[in-house]
Amino acid sequence: MELNSIKDTFDRVTKKQKLSSSKSQEVIEQLGQEIEQAVSKLQFVPGAMSQPDHKLILTELKTKLNEIAPLSQLESTQKELNIALTKYPKLLEKSFNPDISKAYRNVDFDSHTVNQIIANHFYQEGLFDLGDCFVNEAKAIEATGMRIPFLEMYQILHAMKSRNLEPALKWAATNSDKLKHNGSDLELKLHRLQFVEVLQNRGRDEALDYARTYLSPFASDHMAEIQKLMACLLWAGRLDTSPYFEFLSPTHWEKLAKELNRQFCNIMGQSHQSPLSVTIAAGVQGLPTLLKLMNVMMGKKQEWQSMKQLPVPVDLDREFQFHSVFVCPVSRDQSSEENPPMLLSCGHVLCKQSITKLSKNNSTRPFKCPYCPLEVEVSKCRQLYF
Repeated sequence: MELNSIKDTFDRVTKKQKLSSSKSQEVIEQLGQEIEQAVSKLQFVPGAMSQPDHKLILTELKTKLNEIAPLSQLESTQKELNIALTKYPKLLEKSFNPDISKAYRNVDFDSHTVNQIIANHFYQEGLFDLGDCFVNEAKAIEATGMRIPFLEMYQILHAMKSRNLEPALKWAATNSDKLKHNGSDLELKLHRLQFVEVLQNRGRDEALDYARTYLSPFASDHMAEIQKLMACLLWAGRLDTSPYFEFLSPTHWEKLAKELNRQFCNIMGQSHQSPLSVTIAAGVQGLPTLLKLMNVMMGKKQEWQSMKQLPVPVDLDREFQFHSVFVCPVSRDQSSEENPPMLLSCGHVLCKQSITKLSKNNSTRPFKCPYCPLEVEVSKCRQLYF
């Protein structure tokens, strides 16, 4: 959901509130000073030649208070604050429309499948007690099959937080072939961290023995990395002042935990992000556009439930846009990150390089679509995600 406008309006309200509060405090201090001065004059001082003229003092105080004019000073800032406060609830009501039922289709979901998705979400997020409770109440027993592997993953990650790499190394060794097939050097990175831990805590000799046993199998493909680690042996006990002090950075542990999470899920055949979380987040982001579309179509008394394609694009952030698989009908080349599919204003799709050739590398020059009579401007072409 687009929250920038709400945040900007909220910031304006807080700014006006601070200005109003500051001005009120300033006026109150001015009034207090005048009143205190008048009180001190009114007090009778023993031994004085004459008593103070109370009437004159109070008249002078009244004149000074009228000169300060507190209501006039506060009126402008309070008025600005009231205007900002009036606009903010209206924007909230407009942005957070409680009636979202008109933005979804009446689809017959398989409740059993939905329950499995929810249970898997709880297990993938590490909420095992909640997942077990949901499985029992929803009777989604099949979902418990994902409990054991996710439990193992969280046990490994918990051990890593305690600087214990043994469970992670054992898992990586068991799945070594699968990790290599995925092009991951996770196992080497785990051994690298363990080597540094051994060097720091148990000394040079044990670190050398560890390297001979566990790092030597990686030497053929990662010689430069192994050489750096061997050079660390010369700095035993003072690695933090060596040229290789970056090996001690806590960020290595954080990054490795994320990579292990990703590879663990990959080997399981699961996304490293909960599909339910991604779906809900993408839906929340696209909801304002859908609600606006539904309001327009309802105003025109048009039915959208039977439409196969929405008449407007729903823009989502990059994190919700996944790999495009598309073969350009002009160049016959498969799309890639460097040559993505582009949607022309006429509705046809070509790869970016084909559009560049057709426009003769001129972004301001319109060109004819090869599949219809319409002319297209490069600036109106948009990258497409499947």
